[in-house]
Amino acid sequence: MFPERIETERLTLERISHDTLDVFDLHTFYSDTDGSKEMFAYWDSPPHATVKETNEFVDEAERLWDEGAAAKFVIRPKAGEDGAGVIAGTARLYPNWQQRSANLGILLDRRFWGRRYSGERADALISVAFDRLELELVVAVHIDGNERSRRAITRYVERHGGQYEGLLRNWVPLSDTVADGHRYTISREEYLEATER
Repeated sequence: MFPERIETERLTLERISHDTLDVFDLHTFYSDTDGSKEMFAYWDSPPHATVKETNEFVDEAERLWDEGAAAKFVIRPKAGEDGAGVIAGTARLYPNWQQRSANLGILLDRRFWGRRYSGERADALISVAFDRLELELVVAVHIDGNERSRRAITRYVERHGGQYEGLLRNWVPLSDTVADGHRYTISREEYLEATER
């Protein structure tokens, strides 16, 4: 159902599974490092404390994939990009089949901020949601105060003809609180119209 691998102009998105990546490499990305405080500041879970935790994360990604509940990918820059081949981030696509919608998510290593990788990954997953899964709505939410995500989401939502829908209070459960979230959506009609321009 989900594509195992997606290639964009500068990135490769590959399914998170025990067959496609080294758990130790993924743990390095998800662990507590010098830049992780900023990287995880607006994330819904803390850094992974152990390799076992990362291994369980991969187990869960495989289970969700098999159930059609989520597609999780590692993001790697292609040859010619600074950091080519390393794990630059992870991306998520969560279909809500009853609502005919999908939610997007991304966690990007601080080293790769400012390259507009978030938008490039979003373009690819938006295409999967509408063209492959035939869903009717794509949703992106960022935590209140996350200006980097706000700018990135605004750019790709506008590019695809979508809109900002408003503030959702107490929407995103974090490890020690529940944060407000800002919701943006792109409908199938908006996507098709923007694609034809």
